[in-house]
Amino acid sequence: MNPPVDRVLLDYAQDKIAVVDRHGTYQYLNRAAKSILGYDPDDLVGENAFEYMHPSDRDYVRTRFEETIAVDDEFVDVTVEYRHRQRDEGWVWLESRMSNLTDSELGGYVVSTRDISDRIAAERERDETETRLRELAANTDDVLWMFSGDWSELLFLNPAYESVYGGSIDAIEADTDAFLDCIYPEDLPAVQRSMAALSRGESVDMEYRVNPGENYNRWVWVQAEPIVEDGEVVRIVGFTRDVTDRNRRERQLAVVDNLLRHNIRNDMTTILGQAELIADDPEVDAPERAAVIRRVGEALLQTTEKQRETLHLFRSPACPTTVDVADAVDAALASVRVRYPAATIETTLADGLVASALSEVEVAFSELIENAVKHAESDAPTVRISGRVRDDEIEIRIDDDCPPLPEFEYRVLTGDKPMSDVYHSTGLGLWLVYWIVDLSDGRVEFVTSDETGNTITVVLPRAPAPTPE
Repeated sequence: MNPPVDRVLLDYAQDKIAVVDRHGTYQYLNRAAKSILGYDPDDLVGENAFEYMHPSDRDYVRTRFEETIAVDDEFVDVTVEYRHRQRDEGWVWLESRMSNLTDSELGGYVVSTRDISDRIAAERERDETETRLRELAANTDDVLWMFSGDWSELLFLNPAYESVYGGSIDAIEADTDAFLDCIYPEDLPAVQRSMAALSRGESVDMEYRVNPGENYNRWVWVQAEPIVEDGEVVRIVGFTRDVTDRNRRERQLAVVDNLLRHNIRNDMTTILGQAELIADDPEVDAPERAAVIRRVGEALLQTTEKQRETLHLFRSPACPTTVDVADAVDAALASVRVRYPAATIETTLADGLVASALSEVEVAFSELIENAVKHAESDAPTVRISGRVRDDEIEIRIDDDCPPLPEFEYRVLTGDKPMSDVYHSTGLGLWLVYWIVDLSDGRVEFVTSDETGNTITVVLPRAPAPTPE
């Protein structure tokens, strides 16, 4: 006699169909038990299903089963995931659905089960990949970020943001426009245009300045891409890399190249021209021409020495240390007074001028003070130096009676104007000052006047005063 149609259908089902009594003992299994577990169905009939479950999952599944069949006033079904032992002693991940429905003909509760091993493996691989990515994001110096397509929601931002931009992740989570406050105001319009371009589906590659707490001295490189689904920008992803050191090196190379192409060439042209005039007619103004050669040659030697100091600064950049600024100014004054005894140099230095700076800051003060004396129109120039503590900063102000420093000179120095064949620095001294102060996380400020001369202020981060021994 042929078996009932429903039994044939059950045996062709891909899922394992079982009937268990209230204790969890198998009463019936279809043929899928063989393909999923490796057991013949008859081998498992009479066996307790819980004894074949992984010890870590057994109590959980038993509890859910008992809770389900205990309900008798309403229909209840639950789904559980667990590991079941196979005939070869391995384990297979199963998902079982069971309910509290039963009748006398069944003699138990129907449990339908399917193999979810591939899904579990895929989920684990995904979770491991996500964990590795999050560990990478947490430990990289690059800022990794993701926003919604209209910039209204922050979807991801790693901790590097706070050190690079100087803002907080909490602030952006509350208001996605908060990161705009960390961008240099003059660069902000370009950034906003790029944000709009990304929302339109365009890629972006740009650089701009960030971090108000560091006077916007950080340069960042940003690459970003829109994620488009069904013709709509749904997400915007990108990374931000701190390229401050790279930009600094590029500017350093540009300055040295500029110096070689313009300043040194011009000086050598002067020396050679004066030498040719002496050679052509040594009787005419030879002493004056020799003086010009000597003056320009000495300036070239000074430039060479500054270049040596600059290269040393680039090759072996030190970290800021605690510096007594008053002592550094006094040491700089001592060397300038020896070379320019006719100059009057007045100092008013407050107590507690202790900064975090490179030890080479003395060289920067010496350069600024010497310039203030050397370029004065008077034979007995006066230079006024004052120092004060303002909040978390140390300010050293140098006032001179010199002709106003050309605006393009200090605008190029501070990065407000690009260096070009038209706008190029006249020497290496101010650049050496700028780099020493910049590497000290400080800044140089310039104010010029036709009536009162120049005011140059060096601003350095304040450091705690040394603890007495």
